[in-house]
Amino acid sequence: MKNANTSYHQNFCIGKHILVKILKCKLGDGETSKSCSKHQDIHFVTSKDGIKHRISTIFVFGDSTVDVGTNNFIPECRGKANFRYYGIDYPGSVPTGRFSNGYNSADSIAKLFGFKKSPQSFFYLLNQTSSFKHNIRCGVNFASGGSGIIDTTGFQLFTKVVPMREQIQQFSTVCGNLTEILGTEAAADMLSKSLFLISVGGNDLFEYQLNMSKNDPNLPEAQELLRILSSTYQIHLRSLYDLGARKFGIVSIAPIGCCPLERALGTGECNKEMNDLAQAFFNATEILLLNLTSQVQDMKYSLGNLYEIAYEVLHNPRSVGFKEAQTACCGNGSYNAESPCNRDAKLCPNRREYVFWDAIHPTERAAKLAARALFGGGAKHATPVNFSQLIGD
Repeated sequence: MKNANTSYHQNFCIGKHILVKILKCKLGDGETSKSCSKHQDIHFVTSKDGIKHRISTIFVFGDSTVDVGTNNFIPECRGKANFRYYGIDYPGSVPTGRFSNGYNSADSIAKLFGFKKSPQSFFYLLNQTSSFKHNIRCGVNFASGGSGIIDTTGFQLFTKVVPMREQIQQFSTVCGNLTEILGTEAAADMLSKSLFLISVGGNDLFEYQLNMSKNDPNLPEAQELLRILSSTYQIHLRSLYDLGARKFGIVSIAPIGCCPLERALGTGECNKEMNDLAQAFFNATEILLLNLTSQVQDMKYSLGNLYEIAYEVLHNPRSVGFKEAQTACCGNGSYNAESPCNRDAKLCPNRREYVFWDAIHPTERAAKLAARALFGGGAKHATPVNFSQLIGD
């Protein structure tokens, strides 16, 4: 049974992200220059007490939950979403590279802070040579679908992704350019007033599960994996801090054991082992953030408990208007998760009624609801403050 699961998991992941030719004119949605004024925009968030707080911009790091097209620019990458039916509900029904029917979590959070959507991907901006230095003042999205905290995560299934360490190296390049055009003090001030949104870790757990099914003798125990993830994550966060980041909006891992893929691979129920790992990762992240902020006093963070947010929806979907919380909207087979979401897939007629878009990712509406909880929710949803309070701190 394990061998069958392994074969399926490999075939699914490879088939799900068919290598397609890059369409240069449609890799991004091309609004960066239009939506970013000549001078750096300052956005304001109004807190519950009516006070307006400044936010300069947003920098996004992580995986497919917040990727807005990074992987489109990696020819050898097999983890892409720049084909139908991805993007069917995005303006113009354009498949931008977001792993969603429309906008994703990065967009939803950015909108709550007053932006039109997530910043463009680093590679997209880099291709706009003449306007690169201007556009990076509007923020940058470095996230890469399939990537993880560990450097090697994603390469086994997708050949090439941009891991967190490399995303931070790209941010270092951006920092150098910001300092060049704004000056040292102004660049540091801008970064200190920016939100650093990070959503990562799920792929590290998925890949661990895949290697377990292969009976890999070199695979660490679960507790050792969590230790490695935690220590590596802390290094990444400290690197961002050293580059000027001060306000971190960190999104934890959802109950990934309940996604359609896990149901299709197993008995149809949630995979408790995967959910336990996701919860343990949240606990480990909470500890590392407490440790890190005790070392650097001016670092602020909000740790979003996506596990709790999503768990509530998955176990009482009708309370928030969903009718289907187990089966994917786009796909085929058991739970619509046994074949990829593409133009040959079975597509649900009303995406607003589904929690899951494909075998792993949420629909635009589900991502939007989660973003609202992260932005304005209580201690159960974000700690020690929510995302809006983080900016007002």
